[in-house]
Amino acid sequence: MIGGTSGIGLELSRRFLKAGSAVVVGGRRGDVLTRLAGEGFATAEIDVTDAGSVARARDEVLGARPDLDTVVTMAGTGMPEELRDPAHFAQTETIMDVNFLGTVRVIDAFTPHLVARGAGTIVTVSSGIGFLPFPLMPTYAASKAAVHAYSEALRAQLAGTGVEVAELVPPAVATGMGGANPRALALDDFATEVMDLLAQDPTPDEILVRGVLMHRWAERDGTYDELVAQRSQALATLPGRARTQPHAQEQLHVQAQGRTQAPGRTQVPGRR
Repeated sequence: MIGGTSGIGLELSRRFLKAGSAVVVGGRRGDVLTRLAGEGFATAEIDVTDAGSVARARDEVLGARPDLDTVVTMAGTGMPEELRDPAHFAQTETIMDVNFLGTVRVIDAFTPHLVARGAGTIVTVSSGIGFLPFPLMPTYAASKAAVHAYSEALRAQLAGTGVEVAELVPPAVATGMGGANPRALALDDFATEVMDLLAQDPTPDEILVRGVLMHRWAERDGTYDELVAQRSQALATLPGRARTQPHAQEQLHVQAQGRTQAPGRTQVPGRR
C-alpha cells in the first residue's frame, strides 16, 4: 500500500490487515512507518518521485515477501492553483510528479513480478475529480484523469497475464485532503463500501462507491456543465477573486446552459 501512512490508504491497510492479509505500508516518513510497524504492518520507505527510491523499496519488499500479489498506488497530493499566475507551474510539476508519474513508476517497478507469477492485482487510485473537474484544483483533476486513462490502457495490455487492474475512484472523503468539505463521505463508511466492492468476484474494473456516481457519470447523465459551473464557485477563494467572482459565476452559468442546450451536442450513454 504505497501512500498508506494516512487517510484512505491507512484505513484500507487496517481493513486488509484485519481481514487476514499481510500488508506492507509504504511511505516517506520514517517516524510514521515505525509507529505503524507497532500495529503489525510491514513497512518500507518509498518516495514515488524518486525512481531509485521506488526500486529500492521494490527490492526490499519482494525480498521479504516474494509472494506479493497486490500493489495499491495510493500516494497523492493536491492543492489549489491560480492559473492566471504563471508561478503555479511549480505546483503543476509537483502534483503530476506524485500523482501520475509516481503511479507509473510504482507500476513499472512491480508489474514484471506480478506478470511472472501469473496472477495478481494492481489497484490504481484516481478520483471523482478526474471525471468531474474541480476548477480550483486543475492539475489535481488532470493528474487523476491521466491515472484513469493509464489504468484503462494498462488493463488492456495486461489482459491474458492473470494480472487484474482495478481503479479506485474516491469522492471527497473526510481525511486530511477531503475533510474540509462538508459533503465529504465519512472515512469509515467509504472504506466499508470499498472493501465490499473489492470482495466481488471478479473484481470490478472501477471501484465506484455510491457517493462518486454523480461524478463518474455526469457526462452521460447530462449534468456535467451545470455541475462544473457550480464547482467553479470555489474560485472565489483564490486571492483577488472574491470581489469579481459573482459576475464571473453568472457568466459561467450562462455559458454552461448554452453548452447544454447547443444544437448538435449529443450525450452518449455509457461514455467513458
